[in-house]
Amino acid sequence: MSRRLIDYLMSGEVAPGQRIPSERQLTEMLGVNRPTVREAIKSLGFLGLLEIRQSSGTYFRGPESDVLYRLFELGLVLGERGSKDLLRARAELEVLVAGLAAEAVGAEGVEVLRERLDAMRTCADAEFPAADMAFHATVADLCGNLVLRDMLKGLRAMIQRGWIERTGTTRSRQVAYDDHVPVFEAIERGDAEAARTAMAHHMEGAAQRLLAALEEADG
Repeated sequence: MSRRLIDYLMSGEVAPGQRIPSERQLTEMLGVNRPTVREAIKSLGFLGLLEIRQSSGTYFRGPESDVLYRLFELGLVLGERGSKDLLRARAELEVLVAGLAAEAVGAEGVEVLRERLDAMRTCADAEFPAADMAFHATVADLCGNLVLRDMLKGLRAMIQRGWIERTGTTRSRQVAYDDHVPVFEAIERGDAEAARTAMAHHMEGAAQRLLAALEEADG
């Protein structure tokens, strides 16, 4: 029931800050009994998606990022199909921005990306995930498109909090580093096609390892 209520709230029928329909109305709209609706509202209030005001009603707080992360982690927003689609969406965007970065990069950008790659090679093991993310963030910065950059930032954060923190390390450090070298080299040369190919190879392997680790953790 919580999932059905979330779908309704995210459909745009209720604007952020607006009071949601009454329990009776939701019962009729969603085709469930009133106690079920009441429990769903209570659960989403606890998670922060709804604000329950005594004697005033219940209000939709809006899809704030922290709330979505918590919902994602609990499996309430994305099912198995949606989770795979999220990984694919991230991969497609990473490939796109890698090509754009190769087309737009200058000497200064190459040096910054080289520093990010060097950090992945030399940092302590505990710092490697952050160094990995910093490399991808720099590629997105270099692509010159702020919308794509910010979209990827949100997707990476959701995947990090929704999966990686639950499963731990999903591949060896050496494999991860080796995947990034051809991405850097292609961007350094300004070869957009090679950058897209290298990033696609990296993302395909990363997605497979991530899904396998998640299945093992949940199994």
